[in-house]
Amino acid sequence: MQEERIIPALYLIPVPLDEIGECDVDRVLPPYNKSIIIQIKHFIVENIRTARRFLRSVDKSIDIDSLTFYELNEHTEKKLIASFLKPLSEGTAVGVISEAGCPAIADPGADAVYLAHIKGFKIVPLVGPSSILMAVMASGFNGQSFAFNGYLPVKQSERTAKIHSLENRAYKEAQTQVFIEAPYRNIKMFEALLSSCRKETLLCVASGITCQNEYIQTHTIAQWKELPAPDINKVPAIFLLYRG
Repeated sequence: MQEERIIPALYLIPVPLDEIGECDVDRVLPPYNKSIIIQIKHFIVENIRTARRFLRSVDKSIDIDSLTFYELNEHTEKKLIASFLKPLSEGTAVGVISEAGCPAIADPGADAVYLAHIKGFKIVPLVGPSSILMAVMASGFNGQSFAFNGYLPVKQSERTAKIHSLENRAYKEAQTQVFIEAPYRNIKMFEALLSSCRKETLLCVASGITCQNEYIQTHTIAQWKELPAPDINKVPAIFLLYRG
């Protein structure tokens, strides 16, 4: 494979949706990504430990200890982000790595991307797995009009109200409604959907996409109630609602 020469840019690097070590990186990431990654020496990451594991899985020849990592997550002070981009002003590429899937999608990396735009740096998104788009593809729902709603409220009354709002929007606008939940609360979310939605409403549950435990099923709420609950506890999952 011919090495692609990198430029001083902020490279957005997707990672597998499965646990590193449990996945085949070559299955979900194109060779072009590897040619870029092995040349980057500065990385903005959500978690340093998992980022290091990912880079080792990309190419064992990468000298991890020679790399510089900047941790960007919910605990990071916004004023520090500018310093993470300093290598760009010095003509050196910087990579952004999420915990899973595409960086800056339901991910704090978006803050770094926005600041890079403000400062006039080039942004280069790389190809890789997106659980949101793959779930829409596999759901059988409207792929021309869909909305990603992120996390729904945790409080039961607020969550129920939000579910009703999304369901109504699916019917009125023929728009697929997509959302996620913290993996350890997946079962509660699933139960809330069954108890809150109309029996004819369509629900797709997609978890472990591209992984060995991949699970994607679409049924009406009435049908879901007759089936065993999906094994999605503590597994990253996407929920999609559409009109029945």
